[in-house]
Amino acid sequence: MDLGFRGDVVDFYQRYRRGYPDAAVDLVVDEFSLSRDDIVVDMGCGTGQLTLPFAGRVRAAVGVDPEPDMLARARQDALARGVANVGWMVAADTDLASLGAVLNGLGAVTIGQALHWMDHEALFRKSRPLVRPGGGVAVFTNGTPLWLQDADWSRALRSCLEELTGKRVTRTCGTDEETQQRYAADLAAAGFEVRSHRVEYSDPLELEAVVGNVFSALPVDRLPAPERRQAFFEQVGRALEPYAPFTEHVAVRVLTGRSG
Repeated sequence: MDLGFRGDVVDFYQRYRRGYPDAAVDLVVDEFSLSRDDIVVDMGCGTGQLTLPFAGRVRAAVGVDPEPDMLARARQDALARGVANVGWMVAADTDLASLGAVLNGLGAVTIGQALHWMDHEALFRKSRPLVRPGGGVAVFTNGTPLWLQDADWSRALRSCLEELTGKRVTRTCGTDEETQQRYAADLAAAGFEVRSHRVEYSDPLELEAVVGNVFSALPVDRLPAPERRQAFFEQVGRALEPYAPFTEHVAVRVLTGRSG
């Protein structure tokens, strides 16, 4: 399935998607007793926001994504940071079973805020035989989308985006409670011992980061043309100006499914 996350979208994704706090990564390390003997596979890795932090805590990390442009940027970032124990594979969640032919006894299979694009039930089932005893699956959601937060500036953003696009903006990207409960139930059905974790923090947002984050969530064919992006920026700025400054309250949720 072509989701359109390539080209200019990759630049916005790399610059404006929040990374995952160390506390969220470390709780997974503790939950699965990850060590320098372990390999972690990060599915739907994008530009490596989760892959690279895990690489610093285990023997090796493998980022898997169906979009070559995302992986090219992830590889550049790894080189720039001097991270050598990481590899990148062009593949989708449907390819996980075949990856098991070369990757098994894994410490963990991780999925950042990309699981809503995948067949999560099948992914959980296929992960079960690939992870070592005590390892498991960790599902991260990196805060509610900017346009669905409980703040006046977020409601203004949502109204502005709906006016600009002519469509309702309702996608939760897997962060809503109903979806989280479904993920947990399906992890348990796949044979994992499930626990839920939460890491919360607040951080100021600049208007540039708000618009950049919105652009990072759009497929390339829906991204405003370069000559129209300044007008888009200005229209969002006018809508949000009465509510400045902006503070995002981020609730990072991590579901862990531990293998017995």
